Amino acid sequence: MPMIEDKVKEQFSGLLGKLTEEVKLIFFTQEIECQFCQQTRQLLEEVSSLSDKLKLNIHNFVLDKDEVKKYGIDKIPATVVEGKVDYGIRFYGIPAGYEFTPLIDCIADVSRGSTDLSAQSKKNITALSQPVHIQVFTNPTCPYCPLAVRVAHKLAIESDLIRADMVETVEFPHLIQKYHISGIPKVVINEKVEFVGALAEEAFVAQVIESQKLQKGGSV
Repeated sequence: MPMIEDKVKEQFSGLLGKLTEEVKLIFFTQEIECQFCQQTRQLLEEVSSLSDKLKLNIHNFVLDKDEVKKYGIDKIPATVVEGKVDYGIRFYGIPAGYEFTPLIDCIADVSRGSTDLSAQSKKNITALSQPVHIQVFTNPTCPYCPLAVRVAHKLAIESDLIRADMVETVEFPHLIQKYHISGIPKVVINEKVEFVGALAEEAFVAQVIESQKLQKGGSV
C-alpha cells in the first residue's frame, strides 16, 4: 500500500520536477528493520521516484560504520538530505504527517543551495564562530512543528557551522525523558538553550546566538 496518496504526489511533483541540482536522500536503517525503518524506507522510495534529480542511498547502521561516522548518525531511522555538500540536515524518524511538507521543502532548498531566510537573519548567523547543534523534537500530528523544523533546516543550509535535526519523539521515547519534553515543538540548541513552540525566525535566530554566548561564556 502506497505511503503517499496520489493527490499528494500530484501536489508536490511539480515542485520536485523543478529541482535544479541533484539531491541525495541518504537513509540509515538495519538488516532487521524496525517498524518505522520500513515505513521510512518506503516513504523515501516513493519520494525519490517523483524526480530524476532525487537519488536514494541506503546504508546499514550496523555494518556501514564509515558512513555512519561520516554523517554522525546516532539513531535510526535517519535521513540525510544532501546537495552539493552536506548541509547538516537530519531527519530522525519518519517525516510523515505534518513533517512531510518540511521534507519536500527542504529538498527544494538543498537543490538550490539557498533559502528564503531574511537578509538580517543571514547576517546575524555570520557572527557564529563555533559549531551549533539544533534539535527540534516533534511528532507527526503537531501542526506547529513544521515551522520550527523549517527554520532550523534553513539555518543549517545558510551556515556551515549549524547542524539541524528533526527528531520524532514517538520513535525515540528515551529522549522525552532526557530532555524533559512536555510540549512540542521543543527546540534544544547545543544542550544549553531550549524553548517550546514555533518561534518567529528572528526570535529563533536570537536563541541560536544566545546559545553561542553561553557556550563561550561571553559575547559572540
